[in-house]
Amino acid sequence: MTASEPEVAAAAIPEESFGTRIYENIKGGNLGSWPVIIGLIGIVTFFALTTPNFFTPVNFNNVIAQMAGVTMLAYGVVFVLLLGEIDLSIAYVSATAGVIAATLQQEGGIYLHGIWPIVVAVIVAALIGAFQGSFVAIIGVPSFVVTLAGLLVWQGYVQLQLGDTGPIIIQNKWINYTAQYFFSKNAGWLIAAIISALFVGGMVGLLAQQRRHGVEIRNPIGVLLRLIAVPVGAFLVVYICNKDRGLPLAGLEMIIFLLFWTYVSKRTTFGRHVYAVGGNPEAARRAGISVARIRILVFGISGFMAGVGGIILAARLSSVSPDQGGGTLLLDAISAAVIGGTSLFGGRGEVRSAILGAAVIATIANALFIKQYSNGVIFITTGCILLFAVTLDTLARRRQAKTGR
Repeated sequence: MTASEPEVAAAAIPEESFGTRIYENIKGGNLGSWPVIIGLIGIVTFFALTTPNFFTPVNFNNVIAQMAGVTMLAYGVVFVLLLGEIDLSIAYVSATAGVIAATLQQEGGIYLHGIWPIVVAVIVAALIGAFQGSFVAIIGVPSFVVTLAGLLVWQGYVQLQLGDTGPIIIQNKWINYTAQYFFSKNAGWLIAAIISALFVGGMVGLLAQQRRHGVEIRNPIGVLLRLIAVPVGAFLVVYICNKDRGLPLAGLEMIIFLLFWTYVSKRTTFGRHVYAVGGNPEAARRAGISVARIRILVFGISGFMAGVGGIILAARLSSVSPDQGGGTLLLDAISAAVIGGTSLFGGRGEVRSAILGAAVIATIANALFIKQYSNGVIFITTGCILLFAVTLDTLARRRQAKTGR
């Protein structure tokens, strides 16, 4: 009995080892999130050894609260960057959402109770993003110009609303909970178990689906490592948080949106269309994809996440002030997405880039603040890391172009 030609051909191809596959990815410029993960581990280790009171449960919770608002904005930035566009208005769109929510929870005007100020504010922010995106998608105005105009307009709105009256104190507990609520110890363990079960179940289901369709599992060791690392990480985070006040709701919010937008980008037709438009808009159009619709929806997502981030940022101080949305918020959000591994050139990146990059920025800023360095040192350090990340991305793209990967 002779072997068939496909079987002979398959037998003639040597199976790649795990190490070989890693080497080929590095050689081809396909680095993924590994550089920022390794860098984050190195940063945490360095500051844990050199900075008093850095590696403590109290400070761990502080870093989570510190990065939550920026991370939400960065999730939206990732989608915009995947299209090769930019959104410069997100900081003041987030401020607008915070001001709207704070105004609606005040008695005496249009008073809304419960979670309704949050719902209205986030919907308005999403509509703002979609409105701005329509200028880019339908008329063809460059996103830099449209969103720069948006930055000025929404900054003006915040100044008009708060310039004369001053800060608004937020007394709505549901708004304040987004940044200040902590789960009990038992609730934290339950959340870690649920997240672990959902992740492992989802991975196992995906692998089973691939097997049914005859798709090879290209990196079984990597899959096994993820199946172990995520549950261990979830329970470790809860263990550390329970040494202080418990797991913060802000941390859970980041994870929920991470899982949701990862699913949208990787498992839905819309997500595949976003990558297609970012990679080659003309080819996407010829394939029947509505490029304009994708762009409007993506800018809507950016506005929506800016609104969510604005609620969290307002809740941190239980107030909104005339300087809401100012400072380095815009640059931090864009830097988080880029440092985490999202390409500025479109078509390449992951939603997890946002949370990884935000963790790097928040960790460095927190540690340098504890060491009593000035803001100037923090800005210089963050700028150098951003330049390194963009340079690495540029070199990786150049390498991929040469190798055809």
